[in-house]
Amino acid sequence: MSARKPLHLFDAYGIELEYMLVDRRSLSVMPVADELLKKAHGRYTNDHTAAGGIGWSNELVCHVLELRNERPEPHLDTLKNRFAGSVRTLNKLASAWGAMLMPAAMHPWMDPAKETRLWPHEAREIYAQFDKIFSCRRHGWANLQSCQINLPFCGDKEFARLHAAVRIVLPLLPALASSSPLMDGQTHGRINNRLAVYRSNSGKIPSITGDCIPEKVHSHKEYQTKILDPIYRGLKFHDPDGVLRHEWVNARGAIARFDRHAVEIRIMDMQECPAADIAVCKAVIAVIRALVEENFSDFTAQDAFSSGRLVSLLDLAGCGGELAVIRDRRYLALLGFLSEKKMTLRKLWLHLLEKTFPPNTAGDRDDLKTLRTILKEGVLSRRILRAAKNDFSRGSLREIYFELCRCLAEGRQFHA
Repeated sequence: MSARKPLHLFDAYGIELEYMLVDRRSLSVMPVADELLKKAHGRYTNDHTAAGGIGWSNELVCHVLELRNERPEPHLDTLKNRFAGSVRTLNKLASAWGAMLMPAAMHPWMDPAKETRLWPHEAREIYAQFDKIFSCRRHGWANLQSCQINLPFCGDKEFARLHAAVRIVLPLLPALASSSPLMDGQTHGRINNRLAVYRSNSGKIPSITGDCIPEKVHSHKEYQTKILDPIYRGLKFHDPDGVLRHEWVNARGAIARFDRHAVEIRIMDMQECPAADIAVCKAVIAVIRALVEENFSDFTAQDAFSSGRLVSLLDLAGCGGELAVIRDRRYLALLGFLSEKKMTLRKLWLHLLEKTFPPNTAGDRDDLKTLRTILKEGVLSRRILRAAKNDFSRGSLREIYFELCRCLAEGRQFHA
């Protein structure tokens, strides 16, 4: 997302959706993103603007494509059809290589050590440096697809309020957006495996990811001092030429992009179709806005809440999703529950939707139906596991993920 001048809070948004390219028959990963972008653009490139102002791009590996709105969008409903149109176009283009797009946040049986091909064209020096330092042929780099939200701010005051609210909301996200129940064909006891590998992928330089929940900061200067400078110091020995010395190397669950005056949320798993992703994005934005506007708690209380407690809540949600039980009364109070001692994240989300998501338009009503399906039937991870019926053989998983690919192509939710 880029803008000519800084936007104010909630003026418009940038959404990024990442999809894996897979073989249309076997569902094995297919590293043909560069060829597909060349076909669309006329030459090898890692950026192409398609119909409807939707950008297609690639980062790091050749089996992933990212879709994004090139200009900030004030009305997210308009993105549903534009993203869906790009999915249809890309599937048609990919068919020339026997490939198609697959949704969800992780390939269930990919072996990244054997199947990863790093991007060899524009910006390859950046990816080569990442690989040199962190060994990117791993799940935490080569097998994780996310939906990212870019939220604008103008000036330090707006940034401080937005950043405080985003920190509070991050632990809620796995209870609405988890879609990575399997890795190496196994469950590993978590509803969200992507979050686990994302948080550990930069372990060689711990300052890059930190504790995933960003530290309390209130200004550009403080962010530079507390977060970016320690990252750059940690990188200096491994990256003496400063190839990675940019804001985007920060890998917390939400990062400040002062270059485009936005906070970028990074820990949401991909859903089965753009309509579901947009519904989840709208719900997350609605809760963040309610916190910024102090509808549940004031800025001082939000800002004072400790990062350590938020990290514990994020861990809980990453394991249990919408069924995880929150027992932190201070956290519940921040979100409008002043007397509750405990609550499932499913019940908490239902409460938040009721308070922050009025169905004012036909698009809102469709989104609310989508969100209620997620909370009633379970996050996509739980629906995938239910469909598997404890059979995680390649044949069983292939059948489930073929259906997910059909859901993406047809723009509908997955039901177990």
